[in-house]
Amino acid sequence: MAHFDIKEHEDFYYNEQGYKVFTEKFHLKRGYCCKSGCRHCPYGYDKKTDTFIKNDKKIK
Repeated sequence: MAHFDIKEHEDFYYNEQGYKVFTEKFHLKRGYCCKSGCRHCPYGYDKKTDTFIKNDKKIK
């Protein structure tokens, strides 16, 4: 895994429960889907069905 600096409010934020939530920008910077069902997954992964749902967003 590549190591890079992550910035609060750009790459992640803390939710009401105090958990770190990674942004879509972070996921794209990381470059792959971890299949954890992330809230802001740009890759269209659905944890319930363990499949990738077609996503109209253009992944760069």
